[in-house]
Amino acid sequence: MSRGRKPRRPRTKRSRLVLCAVAAAVAYALWTLIIPAGSGPPQLVSIPQGSSAWQVASMLGKKGIARSSITMAAAAYLTGRWRHIRAGRQEVGPAMNALEILALLCRESNHSWVWLTIPEGYTLRQIAGAVQEAGLGDADSFTGAAREAGLSVSFPVPETGLEGLPAGRLEGYLFPDTYRVDPTAREADIVKQMLHRFEQVVYQGLFSGQPTYHGRSLSEVIILASLVEAEAKHPKDRPVIAGVLMNRLREGQRLECDATVQYALGDGRKERLSYADTQVESPYNTYLHAGLTPGPVCNPGEASIRAAMDPANVPYFYYVARPDGSHVFSRTLEEHQAAIARIRGGAGSQPANREGHL
Repeated sequence: MSRGRKPRRPRTKRSRLVLCAVAAAVAYALWTLIIPAGSGPPQLVSIPQGSSAWQVASMLGKKGIARSSITMAAAAYLTGRWRHIRAGRQEVGPAMNALEILALLCRESNHSWVWLTIPEGYTLRQIAGAVQEAGLGDADSFTGAAREAGLSVSFPVPETGLEGLPAGRLEGYLFPDTYRVDPTAREADIVKQMLHRFEQVVYQGLFSGQPTYHGRSLSEVIILASLVEAEAKHPKDRPVIAGVLMNRLREGQRLECDATVQYALGDGRKERLSYADTQVESPYNTYLHAGLTPGPVCNPGEASIRAAMDPANVPYFYYVARPDGSHVFSRTLEEHQAAIARIRGGAGSQPANREGHL
């Protein structure tokens, strides 16, 4: 009689390990779906036509909005939502979980909003014009709302400029960005939306909720940033121009900044200022008045604000713009005059560019 085989014992230990691993994976997947990626303000994202669920999830993961691109894409395919993701622009943020984001991306919500883009360096009047052109309100009403003394803000904005000179209310604090605006919103609501963005990016972000930075007030930094924004055309020049302006302020020299004269002249920019322009009587004319202007001359973007917060440590006191918008920086008046002569001599029939400091 042949010997029978011993009965095989169930591999209980290995099975339990596999089950634990599967359960852990499922729990992690569920966690990534129902727990938001973090906190922070919403971001404007653009979904191209024909994007797959994986492409959308991957983009959101790279932006820090989705906690896991893989589980978001898997959820889109398992629930069938991948068929309903709509192309267009949406505001989504890391405070939303993956399922909420998927539901939002499947809605036709972007047709009921108006998108308003405010470029860096726009003045209050230019922003008001953009609001009216977008069909979101009246330019004069927007300007009036931005100058309303009773409009409360959570960060310090002076009612008057430096040394008691009147300053344009909220000029410099309407943060340049792309906004999703309710078409039924009032002009004052749009102003508040821009102020809220300034608070997020600048006051709570760059200034960490403090009214000063290295002993300089928020107002002083924003005024300087507006000059940098108006003068600089190349990103690398921003901190250097800020450094030149700070050097002149420390030495008690007039800034003689063309952007301040352009602002004092009002609507429209001149390709080249005349001597008579530099003599126009205005508290904003830094050819005539020492120190900073009473208020900002435009609404600067984040890069110019950063440059004004931490100007480059440079030995320069002068600059002149080349035809391509970049600048030549000089230590002395003699070097500066030589730079002007070289640039004008090589410009041919082209109109002269801003001279910065004369």
